[in-house]
Amino acid sequence: MGEPGAGQEHVVVIGAGIAGVLTAAALAHDGRTVTVLDRDDLPDEPAPRPGVPQGRQPHLLLRRGLLAIEELLPGFGDELRAAGAVPVDTGDLAWLGAAGWSPPSRQLEVLLATRPLLEHLLRQRVLTSPGVRVVGSRRVCGLRRGGPGEPRWWVDAAPAGWSDGPAAAGADAAPEAWPADLVVDASGRASRLPTWLAALGVPPADVEELDAHVGYATVRVRPPAGGVGSAGVVVLPGRTGGGGLALPTETGWWTVSGVGAGDHRPPRDLPGLRAYLAGARDDALARVAAAGPLDGDVATHRQTGNRRHRYDRVPGWPDGLLVVGDALCAFNPVYGQGITVAALDALALRRADAQGRLTGPGGAARGVRACARLAEVPWQMATSADRALAGLPASRAPMSVLAGRWIAELERMSTHGDTVAQAALSRIYQLVAPPTSMFHPRLVARWLRTRARGYGPPVPRPPVLPDVLPDVVPDGVGGGR
Repeated sequence: MGEPGAGQEHVVVIGAGIAGVLTAAALAHDGRTVTVLDRDDLPDEPAPRPGVPQGRQPHLLLRRGLLAIEELLPGFGDELRAAGAVPVDTGDLAWLGAAGWSPPSRQLEVLLATRPLLEHLLRQRVLTSPGVRVVGSRRVCGLRRGGPGEPRWWVDAAPAGWSDGPAAAGADAAPEAWPADLVVDASGRASRLPTWLAALGVPPADVEELDAHVGYATVRVRPPAGGVGSAGVVVLPGRTGGGGLALPTETGWWTVSGVGAGDHRPPRDLPGLRAYLAGARDDALARVAAAGPLDGDVATHRQTGNRRHRYDRVPGWPDGLLVVGDALCAFNPVYGQGITVAALDALALRRADAQGRLTGPGGAARGVRACARLAEVPWQMATSADRALAGLPASRAPMSVLAGRWIAELERMSTHGDTVAQAALSRIYQLVAPPTSMFHPRLVARWLRTRARGYGPPVPRPPVLPDVLPDVVPDGVGGGR
């Protein structure tokens, strides 16, 4: 194809998911075109799409993620609320962890919305940025270096098709060549970057993986107004049993999910899911799922392994080539970190770009290393939790052992009413505070007082549901109301 805006700098972003559109927003400015390519036929309204297989699963925007998006796109939180996103103080969630129920308290606010709504609003907002366009039904099939007198890169993209085989786009579909001074791979878990790098003669990156074989099964239900007495319900799964969550979304619907690992993954059918929820550590999820009419069938998702490509360690990384989001480091989605890390990646690239450090020699390598560093703490959090779910031995590194034991103590204090300990853990989980903050002297002093005086009574089960909702739990299964 012809070069858009001759004389301008061209950026091509591969993937129009959250990581891709946020990166497009971060890199857009006058004198530059930013083209976002995606293999999906992108909808004009909020709707699930094939390229986001987890799109029907519950989503929440962690506090740090919302702050990062607001820095990229000021006022976006207000737009999301106006479109129906539900603001929830995480201290109001009925949260059942391994040690018991967390106490109600004032904590950090998050926004709950469906993935299609979040993506749709981000795309619409990013399209208002200078020089940005989003082109759907384009399958990127290759990456080539430009020759003398040409742009640095050519991105080959064929018309729509989900197969990478020769017949994917039809017999008459010749690939288009998109010129780029800067290419960003934001294509997620399905990234073809390892194949493209091999064709370019770039050494392969090491890949680190940990898969606890976590699975989700979700239904949408509309409880009566005021029918659920909690802002949401979270029952954490364990090695010997499943859990799940029930969260409100826009337009009065709730998503109710069963979550489990290995042999304890929830079934794919509605009767099986109902039985699974009824057999969880508490019956609240089963009751919410039975509290009103359902919308559609059960949606399942099992591509949840943690995987990161160590592109940050590849020698001779090509100039003008960046990789962000799940294409660089993918987390088990149950921890809600992916959107936040994608937003932080975009912020890091905006700052480097503003200093002129992305397009020059070595700039892309530094950008990739910066994004890899941003993923390090969430990676350690997600893989540590998944090691426990998978029944794998915990790390024996002294600091890891100390941190694990200290977190267990803080969780125990929280489930016996210590809201300061609870808030400290919540801020770390939401990536607002660093892990080192849990060793603050104030928390250590509270622990010493607790050890001297005793933990006190455990937090009672919160009033999640009123008695008027149906009793769906078989005799002898699950907890009480």
